[in-house]
Amino acid sequence: MKEIKDKTLTEKRLNILTTGSVMLIIFLVSVAIISLGLLVKITQNGFADTIKESWPALIMIIILESIIFWAGIIMVYTTSVQLGIKMRIIGIICGFIPIVHIFTLLMIIKTTVSESGFEKNKLKTNKNRSKDQICKTRYPILMVHGVFFRDFKYFNYWGRIPGELEKNGSTIYYGDHQSAASVENSAKELADRISQIVKETGCEKVNVIAHSKGGLDIKTAVAKFGMADKVASIITVNTPHRGCEFAEYLLNKAPEGMKEKVASAYNSALKKIGDPNPDFIAAVTNLTASGCKRIAQQADGFDYKGRGIYTKSIGSCMKNAASGAFPLNMSYHLVKMFDGPNDGLVGEASFRWGEDYEFLENKKQRGISHGDMIDLNRENIPGFDVREYFVKQVADLKRRGL
Repeated sequence: MKEIKDKTLTEKRLNILTTGSVMLIIFLVSVAIISLGLLVKITQNGFADTIKESWPALIMIIILESIIFWAGIIMVYTTSVQLGIKMRIIGIICGFIPIVHIFTLLMIIKTTVSESGFEKNKLKTNKNRSKDQICKTRYPILMVHGVFFRDFKYFNYWGRIPGELEKNGSTIYYGDHQSAASVENSAKELADRISQIVKETGCEKVNVIAHSKGGLDIKTAVAKFGMADKVASIITVNTPHRGCEFAEYLLNKAPEGMKEKVASAYNSALKKIGDPNPDFIAAVTNLTASGCKRIAQQADGFDYKGRGIYTKSIGSCMKNAASGAFPLNMSYHLVKMFDGPNDGLVGEASFRWGEDYEFLENKKQRGISHGDMIDLNRENIPGFDVREYFVKQVADLKRRGL
């Protein structure tokens, strides 16, 4: 019932978005045609005579065009996801600047038309394959977040990905562990969480998809805390298996007083979002090259395949600082100095782990950042459909009988 309701609401939203986009197109085209006709008439009869003769019609046209414009802009502003806050603000500010407002409106129309078409195609795709339940795996999916985030009910760490998986048959659970703790402590929490899920549902095992530090946490939970018999597969996403050199440099160079102040501020903030015992320094230290080396010594020698656990790692990269979205485009150059090609936080050389490895490079101008891999900005990235990408990953788990 929930899936049907969500689908109905999505269809209504897209229909309103499409109608709003069409109204803005009608407004733009009709204003252009009327302006051209008025210009011709002024050229022939002069400005004063044209206005004197046409003013009743012009008033009616202005009223009608205003209704069409405001109805259209309200529709797209209230239903579009891809416009974002930035484009909405630009639209408000530039709407009062002659000439510039035309180009701004064209950008808004382009964005909303593209969004409407893209999302309607996704609805159609999911409808056509709904009977196949291509993501209905034998074991449920456990999604494990990275550092400094938690699993919130109303702001999903994984963006629109879980919803897309559920539409195609997946059963989803979350790690629900602290946002900032050492890998060992996070691994203990995940071990308890997995045991809880298995006990309450009788599912026997879980398939794990873990992002960033979450990949370090889950492999430690399996290798060190006895979860091998309760985990069917592990897919790590942009996990720093060999650590981050830039993080090591910053920790070594930063004065102790500064580190203590930053840690105290973070830990206070993290307590407010639900962490009972956050440890900023421990979490960051585990992400350094030396920290990950120690973790690897414990976890990477474990015989995952021999215990029947399928393992895969995924990584991605940005092409340059401008090819990713805020905030990870800000750290791109710093990471590149120490770790080479990267996703804004983790270097390419650190991603590979497990039986299979897949490295993603977007052929379009837009790169794929650390945050893009979890749909952080809910952005439809040209050349990379993150939701469909994870649908294919989970569909592959189903084909493997997992």
